Amino acid sequence: MNKDIGKKIKTLRQSKSMTLKVLSEKSGLSIGFLSQLERGLTSVAIDCLNNIASVLDVELTYFFSRQKNNDSVIMKSYEQEVSQVVNSKVVYYHLSQNIEDKVMLPKLVNVLPYEGDEEVTEYSHEGEEFIYVLEGILTLYVNNRKYVLHPEDCVHFNSSLNHNWVNHTNKNVKMLVVNTPNFFKKDNSK
Repeated sequence: MNKDIGKKIKTLRQSKSMTLKVLSEKSGLSIGFLSQLERGLTSVAIDCLNNIASVLDVELTYFFSRQKNNDSVIMKSYEQEVSQVVNSKVVYYHLSQNIEDKVMLPKLVNVLPYEGDEEVTEYSHEGEEFIYVLEGILTLYVNNRKYVLHPEDCVHFNSSLNHNWVNHTNKNVKMLVVNTPNFFKKDNSK
């Protein structure tokens, strides 16, 4: 995976006629580190990769996309790709092939530790939400009530209720989340 990311960075950088020095200055990362990264000799933290993506004018998910066998109903673990990264703290992976054709949207969500004392803002949206905690301790807010969920705990609620989650521990939280409706679904009625 490091080689794939490094190769994509190098190809994109060169296509923009950008030197390693310029990328280094704009991203705040050393030339030596970037050189090793492009050759697949080192790994990169999400926040550093996000800086590189910003400089190269691409979404962070660009570095994780790969060719998938979309004809299959099976998704192998190596086919799971990052679909979204929020504030360098929450990483989403789609768990379904051809998500544009499905009613439900299953995701694997990793919530990184959060040390801030900022108030958690609840939000609502259309549909239903199911959460199953696989690892870690998740703090969930639903309609201004706080719940602490441990591994194998789950919750199923109407998404029109105000809700949000956060990880107040020093360990990652991994959870399965299934939403309806699937906002990526194509409207086939047109």
